[in-house]
Amino acid sequence: MAQHYFTVTWDQLHRDAKALAWRLHALSPWQGIVAITRGGLIPAAIIARELECRLIESVCVVTYDEEHRGQPVVTKPPVAAGDGAGWLIIDDLVDTGTTAKIVRALLPKAHFATVYAKAAGKPVVDTFITEVSQDTWILFPWDTEPQFIAPLARQG
Repeated sequence: MAQHYFTVTWDQLHRDAKALAWRLHALSPWQGIVAITRGGLIPAAIIARELECRLIESVCVVTYDEEHRGQPVVTKPPVAAGDGAGWLIIDDLVDTGTTAKIVRALLPKAHFATVYAKAAGKPVVDTFITEVSQDTWILFPWDTEPQFIAPLARQG
């Protein structure tokens, strides 16, 4: 279980993904984008729009069940990207680097970019925007919803 939680709103995710696109634009042109599902889909869409990239591929790697890490399984390889030359790999977060290492092995010539990075996974990616501590669980907007919280005076 995580010791800290960091809640990312839709607005913040959009700003951070756009900031990542600014960095990646300087390295363009790109042949296409490989989104790591599921977390990389929305950042990849934002980045694809900003870079005017219309060729989007996906790679599906399953590593988490809620907050529990399991053995990674590639359920859909990124066939259209070949060895990754000229392609961007986009994910929401690099945590321990487990998924990133698997995708790197599939696309060794691609440029790997994430919106958020933890210390253990940082060495596996080429570009990221925000670093968070290893003991922080990021709550992405697709994983949360607003709800009423009682005022402090009413909490026991």
